[in-house]
Amino acid sequence: MYDALYARQSIEKKDSISVESQLEYCRYETHGETCIEYTDKGFSGKDTNRPGFEKMMNDIRTGKIKRVIVYKLDRISRSILDFANMMEIFQKYHVEFVSSTEKFDTSTPIGRAMLNICIVFAQLERETIQKRVTDAYYARCKRGFYMGGRIPYGYRLTNTVIDNVRTSMYAEVPEESEQLKLIYSMYADTDNSLGDIVRYLNEHQIKNLRGANWNTARISEMLRNPVYVEADIDVYQFFQSQGANIYNPASDFTGYNACYLYKGTVSTTRKQCDLSDKEIVLAPHKGFIPSKTWLACRVRCLNNRQSTKTCKPKNSWLVGKVKCGNCGYALTIRKAKTKWERYFVCSQSGNHGNCKGAGCTIYADVLEEYMLGAIKERLSEFQKLSCVTDTGEAQTNMTKKIRLTQIEEEIEELLSKVSGASSVLMKYIDEKVSELDTERKALQEEIVTANVTGTEGRLKQISNHVKTWETLSFEDRQAVVDTLIKVIRIADGNIEITWNI
Repeated sequence: MYDALYARQSIEKKDSISVESQLEYCRYETHGETCIEYTDKGFSGKDTNRPGFEKMMNDIRTGKIKRVIVYKLDRISRSILDFANMMEIFQKYHVEFVSSTEKFDTSTPIGRAMLNICIVFAQLERETIQKRVTDAYYARCKRGFYMGGRIPYGYRLTNTVIDNVRTSMYAEVPEESEQLKLIYSMYADTDNSLGDIVRYLNEHQIKNLRGANWNTARISEMLRNPVYVEADIDVYQFFQSQGANIYNPASDFTGYNACYLYKGTVSTTRKQCDLSDKEIVLAPHKGFIPSKTWLACRVRCLNNRQSTKTCKPKNSWLVGKVKCGNCGYALTIRKAKTKWERYFVCSQSGNHGNCKGAGCTIYADVLEEYMLGAIKERLSEFQKLSCVTDTGEAQTNMTKKIRLTQIEEEIEELLSKVSGASSVLMKYIDEKVSELDTERKALQEEIVTANVTGTEGRLKQISNHVKTWETLSFEDRQAVVDTLIKVIRIADGNIEITWNI
C-alpha cells in the first residue's frame, strides 16, 4: 500500500502555490517512502469532478492507498458535503488523511472536529469569492459595459469608452436591421403569426445574413429582446408594470438608447416571459425599433405565453389581461364540474401558490359583459374629444409622460413614510401628496387628449368592431382588447382597468 499525494491548482497566479510546490511539501511527510502522485491543474475545488481526484478515489477503493497527503485542506475540497462523503470513504477503507501545513490527525475525535471546522471556512471562502465576482459583474452591467456573449442580430461590436474605461458597444448593421424592422412591423399586425412571418421570409428568399435558418423560436427571441427598442417612457412603464428592477431613472428614457435585460442577482425558476426581478439597464447604443412597435410585439409575446392557444368555448378573450389585484399574477379560466360555467381564478392560489385569490367569485360571462360595456363607454369619451395636430405634440406628450411617472414615484415614496410619522410630518405629507395628485390628474387629462391624434383612425375601426361584437371571431376580440387595454386588476370585488389609450 502507498501514500497518495494530491495537488490541485485552479488557475496560475503569482500569489498562488503551484502544483509542483504543493507536491514538494507533501513529499516531506512521506519520509522517503514510495508514493503515488495525483494532480488536477485548471480545476476548481467547488466539486469533485476532477480526473486526478477520481483516479485517486478509485485506487483507494481497490486497496492501493493507505494515506492521503495534501498541502492544504482546500486543495482537495471546498464543499462540506463533498468533504464529508470523502471522509466516509476514507474511514471505510482505513485511509488516513494528512494536511502537511495544517497538521491534522484524523485518528482522534478532536482532529476530525477541527477538520470539519476548517472545511466550513473553506466553503465560506469559496462562496464569498463567488458573490464578489457576481457583484462586480452586475456593477459593470449597470454602467452599460459590454459583458460578452453572443452579439444580437442587427448589431456589430465597436470600441468605446465609458467612465474612462475602455469597453465595447453595439453598432447597427443596416442590412440586418432592415430585416428586423420588417419582422417587427409584421408581428405588430395581429393578423400575422410567427409561422406566417417565417413563411413570408422564405417565400421572398429573405435570407438570414449570418447563415442561420429563420424559425419561430429565433424570431420570438428577437421580438422579446429590448436591445433593439428606442426606449422611451412607455417602455419604462411597461417594465415597471411587469415588476422589473429598472436601474436608470424615468427621465433617462428619452427614446434614444436601447436596453439591456439581465436575469438579476435573485435566483429564479420562473418562465422566460416573467420579468419579475429582472434587471433593466439603458444601453450605450441607439435602438432602431420604435417603442410603439416594440411594445405591441412584446405585449403580444407576453399574452401568447399567458393565454391559451385554442379558442374553445371554455376560454375567454380576456385571458392574459386579467390579473389578481392581491399578488399580481394572471387569473386563469376554470370550468365548473357540475354545470357549464366558466370563472376566473388566481394562478397562484390553491395548493401550488401562496395567494388567497381575488377575494370573490369571478364568472367569465359576467366579467366579459362588464368589460364590453366599459370598452363602449371608453370609446364614447374619445368621440367627444377634439384632435390635436401640433407637430411638436409627440415630444411634448413624452415629456408629460415622464413627469407623470416621476409624480407617481414621488407619491409612492411619500406614502411609504406615513408609518410612524409625527403629526407635523403627516401634515406635510398630506399637503405634498394632494399637490402632486392635482398635477397628476391634469397631466393625465392632457395625455389622453393628445393620444387621440395618433389613435383616431384605429379607434374608428375598433368602434366598428365593437358594434358588431357578436359576429367577431375569438382572435378579433382579443385583438381589440390588446389594443385598448393594458391590464385588468381584480381584488375583493373591485375592478381596476389600465387603458392603453
